Amino acid sequence: MAKSIPSPESQVPSPNLARAQKLVLELMAIPGKSGEEELVAQFIRQKLLAAGARPEDIKTDNANKSALIQGTTGNLLLKLPGTMKKAPRRMLSAHMDTVPICVGCQPVVQGEFVRSANPTTGLGGDDRAGAATILTAALEILERGLPHPPLTFCWFIQEEIGLQGARHLQQSLLGKPAMAFNWDGGSPDKMTIGATGGYRMNVEVEGVASHAGVAPERGVSAIAIASIAIAELHRGGWHGLVQKGKSSGTSNVGFIHAGEATNVVTDRATLKVEARSHNPKFRQKLVGEIEKAFKNAAKEVKNVEGKCGSVSFDGRLDYESFRIDPNHECVLLAEAAVLAVGRKPLRAISNGGLDANWLNAHGIPTVTLGCGQMNVHMTSEMLDLAGFRDACRIALQLATGS
Repeated sequence: MAKSIPSPESQVPSPNLARAQKLVLELMAIPGKSGEEELVAQFIRQKLLAAGARPEDIKTDNANKSALIQGTTGNLLLKLPGTMKKAPRRMLSAHMDTVPICVGCQPVVQGEFVRSANPTTGLGGDDRAGAATILTAALEILERGLPHPPLTFCWFIQEEIGLQGARHLQQSLLGKPAMAFNWDGGSPDKMTIGATGGYRMNVEVEGVASHAGVAPERGVSAIAIASIAIAELHRGGWHGLVQKGKSSGTSNVGFIHAGEATNVVTDRATLKVEARSHNPKFRQKLVGEIEKAFKNAAKEVKNVEGKCGSVSFDGRLDYESFRIDPNHECVLLAEAAVLAVGRKPLRAISNGGLDANWLNAHGIPTVTLGCGQMNVHMTSEMLDLAGFRDACRIALQLATGS
């Protein structure tokens, strides 16, 4: 293994950084929230073809047909044969979609940062900066004929709504990569080698409607049931940051919709809830406590006739937790590439989900690196151009096996 890991002093390939900056500005200006990534995919495809990629090497998979949103396109892939003998295939990835707040972004350069000139929008650096980072590496290899191992580039869809592109990835198109490097938010110093698992659920609460002024005693309030359940979770330490002995996780009731008028005892409430933990067994314990709180609350709220409400749950595992062996080759390669551009690598464990969660679940050990995004999902979002440039250098080094 030691022979395959380059030293920090290895020559770092130099990409066209002026073009890289132009690409990221153009990409951030393209609208493309989750499920609406087609224009972004078209832009990337056109750049690849103009650089000499063969049309047959560019594929779009069918991930969108199984995703939460049957959107405008699937994942975009470029697969290249290697020029290095017996080198294992590497995969470079990023996601194309942004969150709704970034639609209408007007990226402008202000010194060493990029911001949106539209004060009501975010920037969309999450993850157009990642998409531009791996596109830059692909263009350099195509145009300059740089030596490289077998490569697969993948631009994912629908990451922001539960890692849908990576989850439903058509693996037969990948060429069996031995490892992957994924670019998402944060500094290029940060190497995420593990992440939490997340479970999401819809909770439907049913009560009994009645006139809130004439006969409130005949009603069973779905709002009261939901309120009691949430209060019980809070009192028991099962909402927010959850720490029970040596086990920890998080839970959140993030959405409630109930009622239309004050003169009606509300008979229905819909809630969206999540539970996260690096420990799958403890995460299931969290889910169990959430369900128990709602079931108990439904039994507690009764009307004058003794009727009570009911609850139902529709849940799914969004992504499983993972942690890569710190001595795995992909971790050491990423670390060497970060050192080679003059940065100090920082190994990190994330409490959020990443496309890497599903890539690791698919059997592809994946390290996630940042590319200069700051304040993501906010109107104050910025892209640190120094970090973005280093990310492009790191990506080209990892793509060329330098």
